Amino acid sequence: MAAGEYVSVHSQADSESAEFERERAELAADDKGEHQELAAIYVARGLDPALAKEVAQQLMAHDALGAHARDELGISETLRARPIQAALASAGSFAIGAVLPLLVAAIAPARGLIPLVSGTSLIFLALLGGLAAWAGGAGVTIGAARVTFWGALAMALTAVIGSLFGTVA
Repeated sequence: MAAGEYVSVHSQADSESAEFERERAELAADDKGEHQELAAIYVARGLDPALAKEVAQQLMAHDALGAHARDELGISETLRARPIQAALASAGSFAIGAVLPLLVAAIAPARGLIPLVSGTSLIFLALLGGLAAWAGGAGVTIGAARVTFWGALAMALTAVIGSLFGTVA
């Protein structure tokens, strides 16, 4: 999971880098046009044209690429893609999320292992989905239901595929 997250977020980082390079080339090729473009963005956000032009001039004098990255491309330093951070977060959450079902598997009787691990895993998913939603300021019930639904679907598909290949009884 961490490797997949790393690859995915690194692709996003590559796209951001390409956007920066295109913007850098545009700034070098047409500084005046880029000033006008940035001022137009500020006018669209509600500034009067004279103020927008002044803001664009001052921001571009300070950091032209940064101003365009932030206001034209929507990329800021705090929102930049960070593949290593994403991979570590993914690995950590996977490991933490795996602990509870593994504990159930360790103490459950062999006869009821699959239903107990599946059922408690769904309960844990609901709790963690609700916690994640709460932490993000979203609706707890919707967050818990979404994670539980997709977890149950993944389990069901895994069981169906396993039974097709004769690996699940």
